[in-house]
Amino acid sequence: MKFFHLSDLHFGRQLHGYSLYMEQKEFIKQLSKYIKEEKPDAVLFSGDIYDKAVPAGQAVALLDEMLVSLDNIPSLIIAGNHDCAERLQYGRSFLEKHNIYISVLPPQKEDERLKKVILKDQYGNVCFYMLPFIKPGMVRHFMPDAAAGGEYAVIKALLEKEDINFSGRNVILSHQFYKNGSHLPERSDSEQKAVSVGGTDEIDISVLNGFDYAALGHIHKAQQAGKQIFRYCGTPLKYSVSEAGQDKSITVVEMGTKKDGIHIRTLPVKPLHDVLKLRGGLGEIISFAKENKDKQDDYVSITITDDDIPEMAKEQLQGYFPNILEIIADNERTRQILSEEAADFKELSPYEAFAVFFKEITGRGMDNKESSLLKEVIEEALKDRPF
Repeated sequence: MKFFHLSDLHFGRQLHGYSLYMEQKEFIKQLSKYIKEEKPDAVLFSGDIYDKAVPAGQAVALLDEMLVSLDNIPSLIIAGNHDCAERLQYGRSFLEKHNIYISVLPPQKEDERLKKVILKDQYGNVCFYMLPFIKPGMVRHFMPDAAAGGEYAVIKALLEKEDINFSGRNVILSHQFYKNGSHLPERSDSEQKAVSVGGTDEIDISVLNGFDYAALGHIHKAQQAGKQIFRYCGTPLKYSVSEAGQDKSITVVEMGTKKDGIHIRTLPVKPLHDVLKLRGGLGEIISFAKENKDKQDDYVSITITDDDIPEMAKEQLQGYFPNILEIIADNERTRQILSEEAADFKELSPYEAFAVFFKEITGRGMDNKESSLLKEVIEEALKDRPF
């Protein structure tokens, strides 16, 4: 069996204020081309289909266009932390008649199970288990003990309830922050990075042991989580300057018999406009633009290193690069300023930040009752926040 693994499409995404609508349309065009050429038996989408819980009209249109491009191939979609369950599952019953299966929430009752889709090839069944993004608070009402143990305990309990036959071939779709022992996945600036208290968002990948392949989503750089069979496919497009040097792709997984294991390869996704990081003197950057006219329409982050920044530098650069994401000055003077500011800078905790705000608004500090209430609210919010 051959299937495509994709994730973190983030339809509706912007890059430093620039709409990526045309870039995402171009990706769908390339996906459709690959589907016609490769003829996969299934396509897996491991969460974050939309960039926002309330997607704009263009984002919804992109999803519609992509679903049409799947050409009735069995397609499995789970919700990520950016997705709204109600919106993503709209038309789910109708879509299943066209081989599109959607799972947006973990089981909500004791007798419910993960959504399971069984596909067949010449070697028999392949069971696909769909585990959408989950936080302990989503299941606390019927799994209080597991919820108290965090994400690892919840996922472990849910999988044990499935009573999976691991002598057969099994694949899981999941959208979480998995680590391999003490090794954390490499992250990008485009991911939502909330402060984690005691690593509560981190889930050891060992909880997925037994599966022949784990189609993971949530991390934007393609990489494996320990074993090759536990894979983050990454985003199909570059969604931050930190991803400028990354190659984006579609992951192709081919499964033979249980004994054969799996084979993984990638299909390159060529962006309509690339993301570049340029660094040097103004003259050097302008020379690069003149020598690489095919790069002038790309999205560009520019760091100028001249000690004396020429006047009208921004205007000069915009004459060559119309899609400038940012212009950063990095010279002796700016480094000195940043060094002085950093020496005086103190990062505030959520409690300290609100205490400053409260005093600014009310003209007084919080009393003991208000302080205790604030601490309870912050503790509860951090316990079950989105990633």
